[in-house]
Amino acid sequence: MEKNIKFPVVDLSKLIGEERDQTMALINNACENWGFFEIVNHGVPHDLMDNVEKMTKEHYKKSMEQKFNDMLKSKGLENLEREVEDVDWESTFYLRHLPQSNLYDIPDMSDEYRTAMKDFGKRLENLAEDLLDLLCENLGLEKGYLKKVFHGTKGPTFGTKVSNYPACPKPEMIKGLRAHTDAGGIILLFQDDKVSGLQLLKDGDWIDVPPLNHSIVINLGDQLEVITNGRYKSVMHRVVTQQEGNRMSIASFYNPGSDAEISPASSLVCKETEYPSFVFDDYMKLYAGVKFQPKEPRFEAMKNANAVTELNPTAAVETF
Repeated sequence: MEKNIKFPVVDLSKLIGEERDQTMALINNACENWGFFEIVNHGVPHDLMDNVEKMTKEHYKKSMEQKFNDMLKSKGLENLEREVEDVDWESTFYLRHLPQSNLYDIPDMSDEYRTAMKDFGKRLENLAEDLLDLLCENLGLEKGYLKKVFHGTKGPTFGTKVSNYPACPKPEMIKGLRAHTDAGGIILLFQDDKVSGLQLLKDGDWIDVPPLNHSIVINLGDQLEVITNGRYKSVMHRVVTQQEGNRMSIASFYNPGSDAEISPASSLVCKETEYPSFVFDDYMKLYAGVKFQPKEPRFEAMKNANAVTELNPTAAVETF
């Protein structure tokens, strides 16, 4: 079931001036009740976004489309005669920015495309850190607390998943991306403003995340749910396929460093906490095999290392 509910859109320019308190309250409400919100006037130049979108779509046509079609043939998915639950209808590649970039290791990218993605990635890295400080302010945590937790001893992990979701002849038979929560910290998504597909689960219903020109969609990962002791939530989301149009998605993940120690912030814990404490890399090793399963058993398993094997890992994923 799908509902038309007003999705939270935050104008970051209103953080300066008389509407700051209202804007901070909107962000807090979105984090508590949605796990998602969309931002505009975020400081990333529109011409850069337009350029990145143009070159991403060109790169797909030139270097990725045939590989996607070959994948469909190899898996017998050209006709989609039955419902498919173990494959996603997507074409992707991954860029790592931190701690070490792989930007110049990706084949078939033009120099212009690499330059644009490097600039775009750095701007989103800075935006992610600014957003984490806004969350700290709303949570009553000292400025920089979340960045410090994410830093560990090696600095944060930051990477971008570049995806295309081609038109699908039978959308009811396969998802573009199966339902899941994100494992990491804060995610910044630049999505196609013409072709929809992203949905989140709210109060038992799937809600469309509206395509909005030059916006960036923000969602919270499992680590922020743990650190905030459940005040903020990571939320199940998915991508549904469409019969027409090729949907672009550029999702940048600002995550803790591999050795970062994750636990609920002491100031947000009144008595006991239901959330575990762990090293981020240990969580990612578990998540890699159970991405498309509910998050609650993952949290429970992290309380007991021996329980990790009981979750029956099923699929490996890119974890940056």
